[in-house]
Amino acid sequence: MDEGTELSLTIAQIVQRLKGSHLHSQIERQAKECLHQPEIKLESLKEDVRSFLKTSGWERKLQNAVYRELHVQLPPSHPAAPPEHLKEPLAYMRKAQASWEKRVLKSLNSMSTELGVPLARMRPAAEQKELANKWNEMGTDEPDLTRFRPVYAPKDFLEVLISLRNPNHDSSEDVSAKSHWGLIQVPLNVRDIPQLRQAYSELNLFTGQLGIDDHAHIHPDLFESEYVQIGKKVVVEQDSAAAQQYSRQGCPTGLRADLWALILNSTNQPQDVMHYEQLKAGVIQHELLVDNLIYKDVKLTASNDDYYFVFEDFLYQVLLCFSRDTAVLEHFKYNSANPPKSYIQGKVGDDECAVVYPPNGVIPFHGFSMYVAPLCFLYNEPSKLYSVFREMYIRYFFRLHSISSSHSGIVSLCLQFERLLQTHLPQLFYHLRQIGAQPLRIAFKWMVRAFSGYLSTDQLLLLWDRILGYDSLEIVAVLAAAVFAFRAENLMEVTSLASAEAVLADLSTLKVMPLIQIFLFATAI
Repeated sequence: MDEGTELSLTIAQIVQRLKGSHLHSQIERQAKECLHQPEIKLESLKEDVRSFLKTSGWERKLQNAVYRELHVQLPPSHPAAPPEHLKEPLAYMRKAQASWEKRVLKSLNSMSTELGVPLARMRPAAEQKELANKWNEMGTDEPDLTRFRPVYAPKDFLEVLISLRNPNHDSSEDVSAKSHWGLIQVPLNVRDIPQLRQAYSELNLFTGQLGIDDHAHIHPDLFESEYVQIGKKVVVEQDSAAAQQYSRQGCPTGLRADLWALILNSTNQPQDVMHYEQLKAGVIQHELLVDNLIYKDVKLTASNDDYYFVFEDFLYQVLLCFSRDTAVLEHFKYNSANPPKSYIQGKVGDDECAVVYPPNGVIPFHGFSMYVAPLCFLYNEPSKLYSVFREMYIRYFFRLHSISSSHSGIVSLCLQFERLLQTHLPQLFYHLRQIGAQPLRIAFKWMVRAFSGYLSTDQLLLLWDRILGYDSLEIVAVLAAAVFAFRAENLMEVTSLASAEAVLADLSTLKVMPLIQIFLFATAI
């Protein structure tokens, strides 16, 4: 398609999506109401109404909504392309994803059968009342979880990624010593350091950065105070695009919550609060088998974390509501995955009786709650926390546990991590491979959680600033490679996987931005 057709198609799609939105009806109502104002003249009606919407802030709200749609909708493609090609263009990736989904769903169904626990049940009235009363202190009285186990852990998922092969690719075509060193053996285009320098130019050594310059021996007046003033202006202007650009150099602690919500266009309007309350009512009325998986995951991860254990109740609230939210199904239009389906009791195999399970289409795995935990530092209002997490998930986090060829997908991140190490630290890569300590086996758990639970919270939030600022998860792979580069000297002396893991066991003292900056801009090419 030529550029003009592509643009028209994108505009048509966005208009179509916004037409049914709450914002559309609000703007329509405001436009009708403003007709009674004396400054609106019949002869210049169109211009006057437009001018009113601009000065009253509605035009900016519409711009932010359009900007959000541009981030979550499918890229324009040929009108004749089948829908599955829009979700994932490579057939072997689609096949691998479908096979993985079957395996996960089978594991969930077997758990239900073995334990005699139904996938869903209506709670008796007394139990509903009890849950409603202890909604804000669910951590004090959780069910017996000893029989439940996570459906899968990141290491199970890694084995699937390692076995991925493109049947149309003859690997002998590009044989080089390095092409066979890594675990990921699929031919995808990932950016090397010169391309990354261009894409992440704001992270160069000469631009001020939060996470570096605010800690250096630089008088705060020279960078931080001026930068905070600019941040306050961005928040006042309520411009999503400006907030995203600003976030590339880091968000000041006091402004981060507002800036992230602005980038994600997460407005927490009365209808959002009402939606959250409806989800909460759904949790109180019905119990799902996945509720136990959520309880178990929080207990195994966040509850044992020095930073996050205090947010245990928040995590239950957000994740239980998330599992019921059918609005999340919208993201399967551009996700390579498909929502799992189950059958109404006694109707197995009858497609008319198939329902998406859980209702949001996402089966939680070991570590899933760590996507929410860091956000608890920013938002103390459950409905706001919920809407920001949901937006983060449907933009970024889903890519970390689905098989796709996307640049921000976990397969590309693994390949990029291995390529960066092979190219710039070949001796280290070769040494670790020889002793049976493939770097990806160590780094995968960091990347699949976007480093949540591994870095100290202030450093993690600085990293997530850049994920939002650049609208990409690539920076996660860059940081993983930078950590290996930073500990290279110690790693060259290890003789086993266990000792390599010991060297990299504690990342909580690392300063993220200096590591990324040095790796990207001070590495010899």
